[in-house]
Amino acid sequence: MTMSLVCEIAGLLFVLGGLFFLFVAAVGVWRLPDVYCRAHALGKAMTLGIILLLVGYGLLVSEVPWWKVVLAILFQLVGIPVASHLLCLIGYRRRVRRWSARGWIG
Repeated sequence: MTMSLVCEIAGLLFVLGGLFFLFVAAVGVWRLPDVYCRAHALGKAMTLGIILLLVGYGLLVSEVPWWKVVLAILFQLVGIPVASHLLCLIGYRRRVRRWSARGWIG
């Protein structure tokens, strides 16, 4: 096996893993009961999914410089959790009710 074939297979596996986590995030937003749970699903699954997609892109496209891929990953590591936190903060300040196993709180 040549190195380019190994990079293509690894890149496809990373892209498929990223698509899986993006799908999990979409299902979480669709199925979870309140804004806090939805923000948690977005913050975790979207971060991992986009990072896997970017690494797969870097492996599949040989012309892309890796410093740009790393810079995009760092931006995602900072941006998505902050946006998720701000979404929860807006819900908290507007006194959006929370869900628990016993029912709605607040």
